[in-house]
Amino acid sequence: MVKRPQSQVVSINEVAKLAGVSITTVSRVINKFPTVKEKNRQKVLEAIKKLNYHPSPVAQRLATGRTNVISLVMPRYEGIFYSFYALELIKSIGNMCSVLKLDLLLRLVDGASPLNLRGIGGVIFADIIGNRNQVLQALEEKVPVVVINNFVQDLEVNCVAIDNFGGGKEATKYLIQLGHRRIAHIAGDVVTQAAALRLEGYKEALKENNIEIKEDYIFKTDYSRAKARQAAEKILNLQPAPSAIFVASDTMALEVMAVALEMGRQLPRDLSLVGFDDNPVSLYGPVALTTVRQPLIKMGEEAVKRLNTLMSGKEMTVEKIVLPTELVIRESCQRV
Repeated sequence: MVKRPQSQVVSINEVAKLAGVSITTVSRVINKFPTVKEKNRQKVLEAIKKLNYHPSPVAQRLATGRTNVISLVMPRYEGIFYSFYALELIKSIGNMCSVLKLDLLLRLVDGASPLNLRGIGGVIFADIIGNRNQVLQALEEKVPVVVINNFVQDLEVNCVAIDNFGGGKEATKYLIQLGHRRIAHIAGDVVTQAAALRLEGYKEALKENNIEIKEDYIFKTDYSRAKARQAAEKILNLQPAPSAIFVASDTMALEVMAVALEMGRQLPRDLSLVGFDDNPVSLYGPVALTTVRQPLIKMGEEAVKRLNTLMSGKEMTVEKIVLPTELVIRESCQRV
């Protein structure tokens, strides 16, 4: 037998010829149709093995009427590829796609333009920030959709969110339990549901413990270190200054820590600090940061698994999942 050059691709026609069956039968075997006779199925499998035939993914998708391509739609913002949140989501979603043999297409959007959904089997929206119309478009076109990092109450859409309200409340309650009464909050961008709910959790903890909510103790930012620095400088110059601060992200909390040290404050003796994320960098500051761990990896994995189920057509019910957070106590807080 003449040896085939490695660069030469085996065609489905050659498999059919060797097995002595039609091309349609080969296609049905590849795509696991149950109607193929066992004798013919064995012939095709032997021919595939002998010829070292690898089916074209595109051909398989055309044959089954399905596509294994999922689109991850993320709001575009400056520094996205330096963001712990974004990188954890991309990593977890990419890994689970690999496990389930799905192809991942990353799209960074501004929300203004319609999405091109041709050839897309399903969409994961990483939050809904100015791109609600894109979510509605996908739903109208009957494309399977899962939204993450946003508990969507007013749409019949699958979502996987994090208990940001509970996380914010737990962080603030911990500071109250240590005896703090002057507790400030540096919020993220409250356009995002996550930041808004962390702020609400902070307020609820104060209300439940009969502590006055002072508006001059609350600073809303855009999650950047620059805005966190500005907020920290204002907060630490207040009279009386807060004895504790709950910050909506670890990167911002580390900037607050730097400002406090520059101003001669000792942590945690003069200031207790709690962050949010459990970013690994929070371990390596001047003081290991107490923080709220949010399960970003689990959120990404659950979203892909849910979307894969929807794409298979096995289940069409809408499921809304909220994942719990966890307070991680380190060295940046102290009893009053």
